[in-house]
Amino acid sequence: MSKKKKIEVDLSTEEKIKAAARTVFTKKGYAATRTRDIAEESGINLALLNYYFRSKEKLFELIMMEKLNSFFGTIAPILGDKTLTLEQKIAMVAENYTKVLTENPDLPLFILSEMRMNPEQFVTKLPFEKLFESHFIKQLQETRPDLHPMHFLMNILGLTVFPFIVRPVLIASGVLNEKAFNARTEERISLIPKWMNAMLKKK
Repeated sequence: MSKKKKIEVDLSTEEKIKAAARTVFTKKGYAATRTRDIAEESGINLALLNYYFRSKEKLFELIMMEKLNSFFGTIAPILGDKTLTLEQKIAMVAENYTKVLTENPDLPLFILSEMRMNPEQFVTKLPFEKLFESHFIKQLQETRPDLHPMHFLMNILGLTVFPFIVRPVLIASGVLNEKAFNARTEERISLIPKWMNAMLKKK
């Protein structure tokens, strides 16, 4: 086997393991997942999995950071962009977050579950300080100095993320089917900026 061919096989096996780990960790959570579960999901033997990823902890950290970057990394460049107005940033955050969550609907529940179990991990892995030092926060403070930025951030995240948290219940109960849920979330891309901009107006 040529060196190039071997590298392609190795990369294929590694990606297969990571794809299986994403599925199993999302479904079961870290504590309930065994490396054997991931091996079975990926269709390889346990020894080969351990060759590529020597522990469940290391594999989980890799998958978790991928998910956190998908979830939080989407908005960091937007919030720090000094060329965008506050209103533009709000619209872009709503649109980008909705698209990420539509493509990964199980992401919020997975992150919230692990965040509750291991809050210290999130403090060390995520740049919370940079978020609160961003140009977005400065714009908020200039626009509404009477309103703590935390209220604004919680609201925009809640409006964007919460529908995906209750999605399983809405679909299981028959309140919405998959197609209707996606239609409602698509509508919220334009509605969320209107609701958030209302907060910017001083009373």
